[in-house]
Amino acid sequence: MSVVVFTDLDGTLLDHETYDHGPARPALDRLKRHGIPLVLASSKTAAEIAPLHVQLQLGEAPAIVENGAGLWRPGDAGAGRDAYDRLRAALDTLPEALRIHFRGFGDMGPDQIAQVTGLPTEAAAQAADRAQSEPGLWTGSDQARATFIDALTEHGITARQGGRFLTLSFGGTKADRMAEIARAHGATTTIALGDAPNDTEMLERADHGVIVANPHGAGLPELAGERAGRIRRTALPGPAGWNATMNEILDELDYGDDSHG
Repeated sequence: MSVVVFTDLDGTLLDHETYDHGPARPALDRLKRHGIPLVLASSKTAAEIAPLHVQLQLGEAPAIVENGAGLWRPGDAGAGRDAYDRLRAALDTLPEALRIHFRGFGDMGPDQIAQVTGLPTEAAAQAADRAQSEPGLWTGSDQARATFIDALTEHGITARQGGRFLTLSFGGTKADRMAEIARAHGATTTIALGDAPNDTEMLERADHGVIVANPHGAGLPELAGERAGRIRRTALPGPAGWNATMNEILDELDYGDDSHG
């Protein structure tokens, strides 16, 4: 059996408020002992992912960045900003009545990003270093949001709702990248964990999907994979739920380990 694990970060592997992954450490260590690759799948940028990748000691595993709009591998110098610049230019063509309700990271700058995310200023600057996508806060009505997204579709731009931000890009999803990485690794079994709507496709496509409880978000409705038995939900939120359920799945897959307590 060849297993690859894919995980969202904020509200999933990382605590929603503190960004701490400490409670997940036992299961993380267990994956490492068994040589199971852990692929981070996030709306975060390559600049944000790189130091976390080192901190988690993920070796040569790639990472899905900017909500699936790109891939990052250890040692990558980073992508150019052409796609991001085109996206920002498309936003500026929208009617002011729509544009005013979307405040993207490019509108905020590092100081305001730090305020809305709770990140330290240095980390907020990394979040602002975007190449392919634009997260932002939507403050208008649901109807105006639908009109906003329709208008962007004419520019080839898609929108994905995460636990906190509406993220815009020219396409590519976490699920698309998961399939690409799984093929490259010859994976026979995929495990995916997430907490927000932008994780849905990844969760549905995995052999084992885990919806991590996040009391700070709207949550996910029942998914088809739950009815089929492929997707389960954690009882505990964030990294504590991540840890408990990952260990549960590893037990089921016969990766015996009596040290995960």
